[in-house]
Amino acid sequence: QVQLVESGGGLVQPGGSLRLSCAASGVILRPNTMAWHRQAPGKERELVASLATGGSADYAESVKGRFTISRDNAKNTMYLQMNSLNPEDTAVYYCNFKSAAWQRDFWGQGTLVTVSS
Repeated sequence: QVQLVESGGGLVQPGGSLRLSCAASGVILRPNTMAWHRQAPGKERELVASLATGGSADYAESVKGRFTISRDNAKNTMYLQMNSLNPEDTAVYYCNFKSAAWQRDFWGQGTLVTVSS
């Protein structure tokens, strides 16, 4: 199994920046895909960004040019650098892990990002 621990959420003013982290532990098999999802109040959970092992990043159109996903394979940690934040980015952000070796997805507990003046 895989365990995911998220950190970095908090309160930030519009135009500000935050960096989220997701530390994975357990049986980290490759190839795999790690991703960030978010769920805003009253809305469905949506994919924000994903990054496959050895692959390029994919982003939701709403965050292109503002967010950057990366991963440190030596530390089994994924990051989401968020710049130029706006109130519409307010949501609980979740870390996700997928691998063909498992019959289920793994999720973190979520970390709240609030963008407000």
